[in-house]
Amino acid sequence: QITTLINHKDKPKRSDKTLQAIQRVGQAVNLAVGRFVTVGEAIANENHELKEEMSVACIEARRAGETIAQLTDVASLDHPESDSHITIFTDKTGVVKAARLLLSSVTKVLVLADRIVIKQIITSRNKVLATMEQLEKVSSFQEFVQIFSQFGNEMVEFAHLTGDRQNDLKDEKKKARMAASRAVLEKCTMMLLTASKTCLRHPDCESARINKDGVFHRMRLALEQVIEIVTDSRPNGENEMAPISIYSGIKEFKNKVEGLRENLYFLSKENLSTMLEVILEHTEDFTDSAYTSHEHREHILELSKQAKMELEQLVSVWMQAQNQKTKDLMEDLEVAILKTCQCMNELKREVHSAATSLAADLLKYHTDHMVLKALKITGVEGNLEAVAEYTCKLSEQKEQLVEMCRLLRHVSGTEPLEITCIHAEDTFQVTGPQIISAAETLALHPSSKIAKENLEVFCEAWESQLSDMSLLLREINDVFEGRRGEKRVYLSLPRPGKHNANLKALKPVKLDTEEQAKIAKLGLELHLLTSDVDSETEKWEDQENEIVQHGQGMSSMAYSMYLFTRGEGLLKTTQDLFHQAEIFATEGTKLASALHALSDQVHDDDKPLLLLEAEKLIPMCKQLQIAAKASVQGKSATFTKVDACILKTRNVMTLLCQLLPLCCKLLRKNKAGNGCLKPAPPWKEDRIRTGTNARAPERRVDTFGIKSLENHVTNMTFLESK
Repeated sequence: QITTLINHKDKPKRSDKTLQAIQRVGQAVNLAVGRFVTVGEAIANENHELKEEMSVACIEARRAGETIAQLTDVASLDHPESDSHITIFTDKTGVVKAARLLLSSVTKVLVLADRIVIKQIITSRNKVLATMEQLEKVSSFQEFVQIFSQFGNEMVEFAHLTGDRQNDLKDEKKKARMAASRAVLEKCTMMLLTASKTCLRHPDCESARINKDGVFHRMRLALEQVIEIVTDSRPNGENEMAPISIYSGIKEFKNKVEGLRENLYFLSKENLSTMLEVILEHTEDFTDSAYTSHEHREHILELSKQAKMELEQLVSVWMQAQNQKTKDLMEDLEVAILKTCQCMNELKREVHSAATSLAADLLKYHTDHMVLKALKITGVEGNLEAVAEYTCKLSEQKEQLVEMCRLLRHVSGTEPLEITCIHAEDTFQVTGPQIISAAETLALHPSSKIAKENLEVFCEAWESQLSDMSLLLREINDVFEGRRGEKRVYLSLPRPGKHNANLKALKPVKLDTEEQAKIAKLGLELHLLTSDVDSETEKWEDQENEIVQHGQGMSSMAYSMYLFTRGEGLLKTTQDLFHQAEIFATEGTKLASALHALSDQVHDDDKPLLLLEAEKLIPMCKQLQIAAKASVQGKSATFTKVDACILKTRNVMTLLCQLLPLCCKLLRKNKAGNGCLKPAPPWKEDRIRTGTNARAPERRVDTFGIKSLENHVTNMTFLESK
């Protein structure tokens, strides 16, 4: 609204409609400021240390809002030039000054309010720390119950405050760090209870004391990290780290290499060489790992060597092109750029395969939790030798899982997932020794119920983290394949330039705000359909199935088209959208072929229905291709074409939502013996059985279990009777 006033153009003739509109804007600004200031003043009254500053900022904001209202009070003026009353037309600089004062004071109010929120979180953290110190020193069970009840209430308050703050964070990296810290606090709250109780029951047991100290230490670290995130401070003044993952390193390197097309002088050859050296140093984490297969190690070393050669060739041509820009040299440079980027893509694919295949194998191998079960049994038996044997096996398992997390971090694809990998690594690193100390305590006191309960809590934390790893692995694969995170780079868009001469005549066009508003409903429908298709494809046991692959690809492209309707995503112009629609239609035609192939193999009552639905797909895809290729001129005609392409894409996606469950049902019938399908080769059956597509548990909405914690605190009174 303020921008509208500032950008208002002075015209000799002003209609009543214009005058009324200006007055409405001015009044709306003043009313909004009034409501905002009322909240600010209420905050000031509740926080005396900032009351003066907040009150001054609120007064300034209110004054500026009233000034804007006065200067825009022009609707009643028939001849504003001859009137002595000052208005926006006679003193536009006054509106500019008032607007600046308003924005400045509003910003000040927001900053002060934010300081208050931060102070509340810090105060809450300090309360938790103080109560934790009391819990550490407690010597009687009755005193422990009382203090822990207070501690539980304080943790609930801290959970609410940090949860709200996490939702308000705009930085995805900070949000992920906050979620990780709050997850630690959630799990450690229960660990702290059982570890402390075990220590109270067995005060002379060294392993019980070590177990309890580990929980307190980890909670303090998590609390400190929350404050670092909230206050945006880093310990010891450390700076932001350079990209520490191979994925981000390759992405940055490729951006620099591709930038040579536009500017041959924006960076030095030493800069590029250093970037590649850093990436190749990180690949040593794979080649030096005892868990990397011989085949992967050889491929990574080979691609690393090739990357150096491709860069040498690129630098040679690049240096020549700087001195002499001939057509041949520029073509050679383009080839060198493409070869270098292709080599880096292959390297990225290889390390991704190495990390994810290791993770899949390890998670599958440890899914039965045999070592944890053995520790519980031998602990209850009081068999110290057997416990020692299984703790060694758990330590080996811990080293494997820590290495898995380190390698996954390199290929995670996004900063939030990278942080999740680091959090998982820390969890395995810390929880492993804690399980060992809890098991040793139980072995020393095999009849102790609380020692048994304590071991159960730590084992559950380990199992929970393994379960989370399955979900994390799936998300990493989704990002790599373009289905999540940076949202599906499933695009076959041409790069404008000499290799696409046919595009020169096309003028790129973007949708304006009004057009985006018109097409928003259609775009939203498309978005909902992509979610439905994704949900259906996730139900398939065999994610490598050709029908699933085509369905996921089409959903990916439809999602990109939805983002286009919002002015977001990788499709920047209408020409990009039309090209994507063509690719989408081609993918739909391939899906139709796969459906016919399935129908040839199926002998079931649902076969006619499958054929009927599949027959609809081909003409729908052809209609979309025709619409996307149609030549149009003018803004109105272009928008009509955009609308038609998205409408036809929506229709195809609707049909896809019906086809996928039908195909899945037919395949399941066959597997159950209710249908008849030609047998697949044995290797295919093995692949389905040993695949890593097990359904991962759904992620909880609130990573800090506030309700469970509240319930736990409520039931604390029963501890005394125990």
